[in-house]
Amino acid sequence: EVQLVESGGGLVQIGGSLRLSCVASGFAFSTYGMSWVRQAPGKGLEWVSDINSSGGRTNYAGSVKGRFTISRDNAKNTLYLQMNSLTPEDTAEYYCSNGPIRGRGTQVTVSS
Repeated sequence: EVQLVESGGGLVQIGGSLRLSCVASGFAFSTYGMSWVRQAPGKGLEWVSDINSSGGRTNYAGSVKGRFTISRDNAKNTLYLQMNSLTPEDTAEYYCSNGPIRGRGTQVTVSS
């Protein structure tokens, strides 16, 4: 069974940082490109960032470029999202995805 389990969310002040993790199981993690998406309250799903299978190529949404860093450790079947300089606009449920499957998410709340 494919599983993606996110963690690392929480409540943080403006300008703070968080590091999200996503542990994958049930599929060949090292052969999949992975992504982070988020959903703010009352809004649709928004793509945040993605990374290719080897970790050598990354892409970011304009709203997070320069503040967020996606990475992966294929030996640990784990995807990361380092988030710096957080703003209230980053408040959302964050999900990792391998394309077809999305995890249950981890909540990030940035207080003003």
